[in-house]
Amino acid sequence: VQTHCHGLLRQLEEIRVQKKNQLHLQMVQLEQVLSDVKTGVDFTERLLTDGSDVEILTAKGVTVRRLKRLGEVGYNVHPVTDDGISFLPQEKAGQTEGYQVFGMIYARAVDPNKCVIQGEALQVGRQDNPSEFTVICKDSAGEQMNKGGETVRVSIVHKTKKDCSTKPTVVDNNDGSYSVSYTPVEPGAHTVWVCVKGQHVKGSPFMVAVKSKVRRHRGTFHCCTFCSSVGLKEARCGCGGTMPGGYQGCGHGHKGHPGKPHWSCCGNVSEVSECTGCSAGPVSPRGIFRTVAL
Repeated sequence: VQTHCHGLLRQLEEIRVQKKNQLHLQMVQLEQVLSDVKTGVDFTERLLTDGSDVEILTAKGVTVRRLKRLGEVGYNVHPVTDDGISFLPQEKAGQTEGYQVFGMIYARAVDPNKCVIQGEALQVGRQDNPSEFTVICKDSAGEQMNKGGETVRVSIVHKTKKDCSTKPTVVDNNDGSYSVSYTPVEPGAHTVWVCVKGQHVKGSPFMVAVKSKVRRHRGTFHCCTFCSSVGLKEARCGCGGTMPGGYQGCGHGHKGHPGKPHWSCCGNVSEVSECTGCSAGPVSPRGIFRTVAL
């Protein structure tokens, strides 16, 4: 037990030194960025204050390009690591001197800038239909965390109707991933904020286009109007086909028939699809034939 204890203390000291070095390196990088920006701004101010018109025009191109490059420099003001260190007493830590020992030090910390989102629900959604996406928490090395417990917050608000918000549900899968589900109640563009430990993940906030409710087919999926209506002349079809002899609906091989089974309400040839021509409201018993008034 003492040997294992000394090993844990050595590991703890190594983690402390590693975190200290990471923070020191980040500090040096930020100081260099700050120095470069200060130099560029000071030069520009002296040029505009003391330079002649000719000097300003001559140095304009170089100065603008330099300021533009400085503005594009990427930097992270948040600490690249934190002081979070956990001791997991129930975890097996291998064998020491032939004995099974327990207790491990866990020092991996999630990096919000490396966290990613999986799922199409952050691109498009459907009104009144559940949507789901997954937040994958990763450390600074880009490796997925293997435990849960992180603070993941999601906020969804309609872009134009600010008083219209959607309450999401976040489920911790205890493996470094978090399942987020929501059901939008209004169509239109929505803004989705995803934050881990109080910081936006990569790409946040996101814009989601929520489409209107699915329009269900109100007709029948048939081969043609003549067959499905048993020869009823006044029966019509959404495909727009007709037949000679006063038949207002479609028939095999006749004008306007799509050449394959289709929906009578809109003419769509895909059985699993959204209706593009039916209108809302009750359908009469004979609506299976008179589905669209062309």
